[in-house]
Amino acid sequence: MSRASKVTLGLVTAVTGLIVVAVHNTQVTEREAMHQGVVRDEERQRLKRERALDFEMSAKLREEYEKLQPVSNSEDKPKR
Repeated sequence: MSRASKVTLGLVTAVTGLIVVAVHNTQVTEREAMHQGVVRDEERQRLKRERALDFEMSAKLREEYEKLQPVSNSEDKPKR
């Protein structure tokens, strides 16, 4: 093989190796980004459930307090 063909083969091999490494790194980065999306979604769902439970508990407490001490609506107050 001539010297030019050896250099060409070496360069093509090196460039191909760099491309393979770059694609692999890109895939790893994309996979991590996709996983972070799943983590964020799970956290949002957890917060949504937590807020719903807080709302239900607040509504139950309000009902209990209104049984103990009735509350009039602001619409029922006489106007001046």
